Amino acid sequence: MRLILGSGSPRRRELLAQIGVVADEVRPPDIDETPLKSELPRPYCIRMAREKALAVPAESGDIVLSADTTVALGRRILGKPDTAAEAAEFLLAMSGRRHKVITAVALRCGDRIWEKDVVTTVKMKRLSDEELNAYLATNDWQGKAGAYGIQGPAGALIPWIQGSFTAVVGLPLAETAGLLRAAGYPLHKDMP
Repeated sequence: MRLILGSGSPRRRELLAQIGVVADEVRPPDIDETPLKSELPRPYCIRMAREKALAVPAESGDIVLSADTTVALGRRILGKPDTAAEAAEFLLAMSGRRHKVITAVALRCGDRIWEKDVVTTVKMKRLSDEELNAYLATNDWQGKAGAYGIQGPAGALIPWIQGSFTAVVGLPLAETAGLLRAAGYPLHKDMP
């Protein structure tokens, strides 16, 4: 049984390694991630994870693991910013407020799909101009939904979360382990 990670995210590989899982192959899917008109953040995130899992070529006995992380401010989806100005806009919108981070996981083996999504509430501190500019200068915002990664320098901007830390990083480990077990993947094979 081979595991194919349908994601190019190094953070997802690192998180899987924490539970002793190393993908046999990494095949990032190439799909259109544009939200549908009036699509809400949670259904969008679930749809993206499923579409990614379906887009990855695999043999019938392979397990494909894909995920999507979406940052939501109310009904607004904050994707990956293209510029520092857009990143600043996202961060200022979240400054001093709570937002939701949704991570959906989809596992596919043959025609079967297992799915789980996790919603975590995150509070970002009120950002001073100095903090905002210092963070933007790190370039850590690049390629990250909502313009930040909690596991990097932006961790200093997040006083608390309610929910799954690993989901905010990009892959909820407890839920992912449950999906892998449900699909028959041998977790903890080296443990007594």
